[in-house]
Amino acid sequence: MKFLVSIHRPTDFDHDKELGPSVRVAIDQVNDEMVAAGVRIFVGGLQSLSLSTSVLLMADGSTEIAEGPFLKTDQYVDGFWVLACESQEEAVEWGRKAALACRGSVEVRPFAGAMVG
Repeated sequence: MKFLVSIHRPTDFDHDKELGPSVRVAIDQVNDEMVAAGVRIFVGGLQSLSLSTSVLLMADGSTEIAEGPFLKTDQYVDGFWVLACESQEEAVEWGRKAALACRGSVEVRPFAGAMVG
């Protein structure tokens, strides 16, 4: 089974202040552990919310472009992993390790159906 493990941050989160060298080392260690275990398929950190663009599907089938994130909330997805795990429990354990390393909340969700790769 393949899972998305996504890191969530409050919109006022300051990477420079809150993610010092020790956090980056912890994240690197979790990444290395995932690779060694053979579960990590892909990992990606995302840039600032200010660089996001939303493509909105309108009722008439047209699209509109809006600057900024699609969801208007007090949190955002900061980065993610795609993992291949044997079970939800295994994926949640990796999510726990990711949350501790990243010092942030994490969501673990299985992909629906088949996934290439």
